[in-house]
Amino acid sequence: MISIPHYVRSACTILLNNGFKAYPVGGAVRDSLLGLSPTDWDVTTDAQPEQIEALFAKTVPTGKQFGTVTVLLENKPLEITTMRVEGPYSDGRRPDRVDFTKDIETDLSRRDFTVNAIAYDTANRRFIDPYRGRRDLKRKQLRAVGEAACRFQEDPLRMLRLIRFQAVLGFKAERKTIRAVKAPLINRVSPERIGAELSKMLVGPHLGPALKAFYTTGLMHEIIPELAAGRGVSPGERHPYDLLGHSITAAHFAEPTLHLRWAALLHDLGKIKDPGRRHAAAGSELAGQILRRLRYSTKLINSVRFLIKHHMFHCHPYSSEKALRRFLAKVGREAAFDLVKLRQADMAGMNADPREIIAFGRGLEKRLAAILKQAAALSLADLAVDGSSLMNALALKPGPLIGEILNYLLEQVLADPNLNQRESLVQLARDFLKSKQ
Repeated sequence: MISIPHYVRSACTILLNNGFKAYPVGGAVRDSLLGLSPTDWDVTTDAQPEQIEALFAKTVPTGKQFGTVTVLLENKPLEITTMRVEGPYSDGRRPDRVDFTKDIETDLSRRDFTVNAIAYDTANRRFIDPYRGRRDLKRKQLRAVGEAACRFQEDPLRMLRLIRFQAVLGFKAERKTIRAVKAPLINRVSPERIGAELSKMLVGPHLGPALKAFYTTGLMHEIIPELAAGRGVSPGERHPYDLLGHSITAAHFAEPTLHLRWAALLHDLGKIKDPGRRHAAAGSELAGQILRRLRYSTKLINSVRFLIKHHMFHCHPYSSEKALRRFLAKVGREAAFDLVKLRQADMAGMNADPREIIAFGRGLEKRLAAILKQAAALSLADLAVDGSSLMNALALKPGPLIGEILNYLLEQVLADPNLNQRESLVQLARDFLKSKQ
């Protein structure tokens, strides 16, 4: 038995009461058997799309040509798909045609991996598992349904899904399945689909082993050749791993948010071209090229690039308050804490003592939080004067000089927060103007 949400059971009951078959199937069944709490359920049925639409009050034809109709029940979407067999995949993504069937085992035969080819018969309270997916779940094994080469030829993205499931579930790929991966096939898949799959992979709890498989299968060479090129490249004298190993280890130990995992994975790639301290800027540019190629959003690209550009910051838990205020002013409040997490991942990639890594993060975050509680000025907007008040007090006209003065005042306030008083700042501005004469 598995726990099936009420709205999913209700959909199955409606189909069954009208003479159709209905089975929860796929990833939700898999995750339920693993003791997880899936939220994305799918049902397969022998009812055809038009019949599904007739049975349910609210429907959306999300993939009607392939047999899929989204039903809205209890304010929740549920994809119901007609059982089918599929023709050839000319575009490497969708079948050229689908033929509907009434046989659940025939429908399960088209799925990618055995752990995803398990259906549940709600009427008879039994599993339909012709490919022994439950056995593979117990073995923590990923095995293709039927011939792996055929499954990957139909949709090459399944090769990357194999790696993603390793990252998310912590399973290992069965030997025949992993040997069937032909990495160049992935070039038939759109960058958007590859990027979406990588996003799911990168936030998985078992990322390290998955990234190693990503490399050994050749998929990394096809998708991110810049990262694969780090094999055998030394990132520095104190590093116990090569650049690829360092990047993989750092990403594995980074906080599982997408921008931090990408930043950790790509942060040192600039060392391939420039092994010096300027590698951060080179790496930031390289990361932008990679992420744009994968069609990521501008917001994510800018976030990752910023973190990589500034990951060589000099602050530590014992830095002066002045240094920490300058750090916060330079990178911003949110990015400062992300950079601390990125530095911890970088330290893990150098095989640092876990106690040292934890102490560094806790200590620096505590210091930064304390400074933020002081409400000290960290940006021009925080100053007790603005451009208009300076122009009035000093009889100045609008121009670049105003910005120059404000930046000077911020530097003084970062050094001594007590100076952030209107009278003090106006006097400092007068003194600055005199020094320029």
